Amino acid sequence: MGRGGFRNRNRGGGMRRDRKDRDANAPHRPYTRYPDVVKSNEKLEQYYNALLELPEEERTAFWDALKRELPNSFRFCGSKGHALAVKRLLQTRYIPEITKIAQHDGQPVSPPEPVPWYPDNLAWWMTTPKNVIRKFPPFASFQKFLVSETSVGNISRQEVVSMIPPLLMDLKPGMTALDLCAAPGSKAAQLVEMIHRGEEARLHKVMQSFTGEDLREAKDDPEEEEAARLEADPSDDGRATGLMIANDMDYKRSHMLIHQLKRLSSPNLIVTNHDATLFPQLRIPNPSDPTKNNYLKFDRILADVPCSGDGTLRKNVNMWKDWSPGNALGLHTTQVRILVRALQLLKVGGRVVYSTCSMNPVENESVVAAAIERCCGHDKVEIVDCSDRLPLLKRKPGMKKWKIMDKSGRLWNTWQEVEEYTKTTEDGVAPGRLVETMFPPTQGDCVDLPLERCMRVYSHLQDTGGFFITVLHKKAEFKAKPEAAAKQPVHTNGVKRPREEGAAEDQESKRPKTQGGDVKGEPEVVAAGTGSAVPSNEQETIQVEETKADAPAKEATAEASVEEGQTEEVKPEAPAVDEAMPDADATPSTSTAQTPAASTPTTQPVPKRRPDGPFEEPFKYLSPDNEVIKDVTSFYGISPRFPTDRYMVRNAMGEPAKAIYYTSALVRDLLVLNEGRGAKFIHGGVKMFVKQDAPSAEVCRWRIQSEGMPILHGYVGSDRVVTLTDKETLRKLLVEMFPKISGDLWRGLGEIGERVRDIGMGCCVLRVEPDGSDPDFAERMALPLWKSFQSLNLMLPKEDRAAMLLRIFNDTTPLVNITQVNGAKKEREQQQGKSEKVEDGMAEVEEAAVKAEDEAVEDGKPIKDEDTAVKTGDGEPVKAEDAGAPAAAE
Repeated sequence: MGRGGFRNRNRGGGMRRDRKDRDANAPHRPYTRYPDVVKSNEKLEQYYNALLELPEEERTAFWDALKRELPNSFRFCGSKGHALAVKRLLQTRYIPEITKIAQHDGQPVSPPEPVPWYPDNLAWWMTTPKNVIRKFPPFASFQKFLVSETSVGNISRQEVVSMIPPLLMDLKPGMTALDLCAAPGSKAAQLVEMIHRGEEARLHKVMQSFTGEDLREAKDDPEEEEAARLEADPSDDGRATGLMIANDMDYKRSHMLIHQLKRLSSPNLIVTNHDATLFPQLRIPNPSDPTKNNYLKFDRILADVPCSGDGTLRKNVNMWKDWSPGNALGLHTTQVRILVRALQLLKVGGRVVYSTCSMNPVENESVVAAAIERCCGHDKVEIVDCSDRLPLLKRKPGMKKWKIMDKSGRLWNTWQEVEEYTKTTEDGVAPGRLVETMFPPTQGDCVDLPLERCMRVYSHLQDTGGFFITVLHKKAEFKAKPEAAAKQPVHTNGVKRPREEGAAEDQESKRPKTQGGDVKGEPEVVAAGTGSAVPSNEQETIQVEETKADAPAKEATAEASVEEGQTEEVKPEAPAVDEAMPDADATPSTSTAQTPAASTPTTQPVPKRRPDGPFEEPFKYLSPDNEVIKDVTSFYGISPRFPTDRYMVRNAMGEPAKAIYYTSALVRDLLVLNEGRGAKFIHGGVKMFVKQDAPSAEVCRWRIQSEGMPILHGYVGSDRVVTLTDKETLRKLLVEMFPKISGDLWRGLGEIGERVRDIGMGCCVLRVEPDGSDPDFAERMALPLWKSFQSLNLMLPKEDRAAMLLRIFNDTTPLVNITQVNGAKKEREQQQGKSEKVEDGMAEVEEAAVKAEDEAVEDGKPIKDEDTAVKTGDGEPVKAEDAGAPAAAE
């Protein structure tokens, strides 16, 4: 879900050539066709037939739906206005052409349709087979549009049931949110969009107050109008003040998460790498009493926990043969721990959404009941009735009573049955993995929990995957009860010894565990990511992570050491991650290097770099008096209303080297106050400026990055702004790379020609301001534009240029590299003796620069001096900056 859009970093097909060379030397292997997976599993069908007790007709529909392939689904994302604009293109440009296809092989061909329950028709799905998509040109054109918009982040390929949990969180601008198990990031992206809802309109209201700019207002949408009011998020001149923390314990998956979320360009986003059961308390400023620590509590938390994933049978067909009841049994305890931790980190009045892609009550209703019991009952935590939300979504209520299947396939109705059975066994041990909290509660505060308020989504109800969602509301602070050990005897050296009941949770948590559950050594357990199951024979290994790697001792046991809702007096802290290192500069304070074990009277083990990934560079904030910050502020004429104390770099020296990032004020406070305290931050902020070679000292060597442009452009002074209103001028800039402006060539750029002729060299803002007469050209944009001696360049990667051409102009024209065309022409003239040495040299310089630029702009690749140096007619090397052509230093 949501994994589309990864760019091919291996330009030129190097990987293919390597594979081709390797295969050429390998012996020929005949093609082997693997047999189709048989979609049948006796235990699976026995369990759910007994559990759900569906009528015969509905039972047949239930199993038939699970054996069909899922519809392809996607969601329009980004700001709501932009998402609606892209959706309109689908409806007006592609759907009419697809509907003209009458039928294929005697069957009607259905065009994409909106998901009926998703707000504003921003989610769509289609059941068209791949062979039909390949055969008919209208589908091929639509597929190209889909791929193009996915690559630039305007569309998210996402399963429809995974879109449900964020919609039930009621997340509003200004709130703080946490996604505990976020990878690969499709749900987290929805939450980031909610944090920024209405921000664009609020910013325009503020801008209008001191620039006189025309005010745009949200119309015909009460929710958007409400979010656009300054009162919705008033404290930072219209800028979003909320916070989104996306967490995943697997280091590699957390970088997949970064890729998914970076495209949203949010300065309010942090990505962390922690075990969700031990997510640390994060320190925030305490303005009332600086001598006391203050800890962050979240308004909204999503716990889309690792699960056995039998709701994904339609997508993961190997689940049919790999399913075992032990998969769910092994995950139950960890799921409870994650939900309890989420409730501890929540504000009073806040909301936790718990979800899985499993249909098994062992992972669903029983987890909810067990977590509420540990959190002191329904007086502290209540289940929210969401039956009035998403009214067109077909669902079933949660279960009040259920059965449990043990690893052998035997069904149990109550824990009392298990206890009676254990009395008759020789060793007095209950069937493997069964514990009391898996069964419906029969005593205590949670006997009458309204579990029917939980939400179950089955495949046959609306042609989806299986899913479970519960919304929990925190009514009051609580002190979580200790995690009780299983009530079954265990063997030690052949002698029975009962486990101690009521063992403290912090003692239980000191054992190594995986985020998929405390199930080490059980090969049949499928611990699948964030609610998406992966067959056991294909599943990537989930890293085992010690508690000591998560935080210093004081922070790791936060739930036991800090009373919920209270602050703690400042005391001497445990050593920070970097303080135990022999070289603090080599291992930054926010690195992912493992924390040393607790000190002993004998020796201190030498910390090692984490085995699952390199350490992260630290986050260092720049002073507003930093010379680079003063230089960029002066060059771009940035308004004093834009904060200068939120610029950040990622290196141990804390000096601008390659890139400068920008974050919100709350993100800054979190990164600064938690440095060296074991919090594993791996991403934060938006890349605002990139180091750039410049032709002279008067030209700023830091250009505005495209992802930071929407944040900064409104504050840039008029001296560095070019305004464009003509559609064809934009098309020329998109298609032509480095169009010439020397001599009278600037006239070819129409309305902006004279302006770009006179503006100083370096980076500037191109504001695209359509007049509204063309529905395909109606969205305002701000893009980075670079001016050199002889040419211009729109600083966008090829993918963005191509996507914009297709979206606005329905144009698939190949991009034209003007310098390459001119270079070929000059070469022919030189052969005829009609060229001049200097002009040739300049053409070659720009040709070399644009080749390097094409590889590096917005793509994170370094450009070396030798890449942009060419020979002049005198045989001396000339660098790009000598000719005024840009060459990114990053």
